[in-house]
Amino acid sequence: MATNPYISQNHRPEQSLYEDLIIESIKFYGQDIYYLPREVVEREDIFLDSIQSQFSDAYKVEVFIENTDGFDGEGDLFTKFGIELRDQATFVIARRRWQELIGDKLSDKKFRPREGDLIFLPLSQSLFEVKKVETETPFYQLSQLPLFRMQCELFEFSDEDFDTGIDAIDIVEKEHAYQYHMTMAEPDSNQGGFYETGEYVFQTFDDFELGGEVTAWNSQTRVLSIAHTGADDGQYHMWSDDREVFAESGAVYMPVQGTIGDNVNEIQPLSQNKIFDDFENDFLDFSESNPFGDVS
Repeated sequence: MATNPYISQNHRPEQSLYEDLIIESIKFYGQDIYYLPREVVEREDIFLDSIQSQFSDAYKVEVFIENTDGFDGEGDLFTKFGIELRDQATFVIARRRWQELIGDKLSDKKFRPREGDLIFLPLSQSLFEVKKVETETPFYQLSQLPLFRMQCELFEFSDEDFDTGIDAIDIVEKEHAYQYHMTMAEPDSNQGGFYETGEYVFQTFDDFELGGEVTAWNSQTRVLSIAHTGADDGQYHMWSDDREVFAESGAVYMPVQGTIGDNVNEIQPLSQNKIFDDFENDFLDFSESNPFGDVS
């Protein structure tokens, strides 16, 4: 027997009521999150994977967290590389709310959440990366698809640029990015000014320009912190302490000789890189007489 011709699942008022009930339920029992769309700055040529990404916007929206007994995943694992956090979570968002608060505001008018975007959960102060988006669950209730289910894993920082304007999110870059620290000398008559957080600073050389982003500037101690360092010739270079550091804001200072360092030990407090490096300098002889090294 065919379906009842007097009952239609495509009746728009019923579909709207169904959506309204879902949105109301999420508002009652859900959590506010910030959705961060990924902006790809550079891709590699072969597999088109993202080499450099940035997150400039954060959209506040309500979601329902499906996890009831804590985060899913393998949890905290102790591996040979240290402790790894592998928490997972599933966030449910209403399609209509997604489109109103996020989709319509994006430049490319995304019609659904995308893999690689981030979710910041203020409840646990955690960043999650969207790994998979289910678009057909529940399956065509009243002949429509009212939800997105976003399966996420805890985000692993990989030198992305965060400029959302929300301190709780942007601090991720300051705490985990590889940075150079340098102390500036007393300015002369042609130097001075204030470096601004987030602005571009650079040094000019004969064949290239080396630049980066200011993550911190202490005007009292004149210590400058720089992340996302790169040169316009595509090669690896280090900051020099015999050239001035210019800023877009007009600030100019000369680094003090021997004060340029990095924050590797700050990113990984238990790392022993410097200890082993100092030890091998006294232990191995890499002079021209024996390039393979001998116990001195």
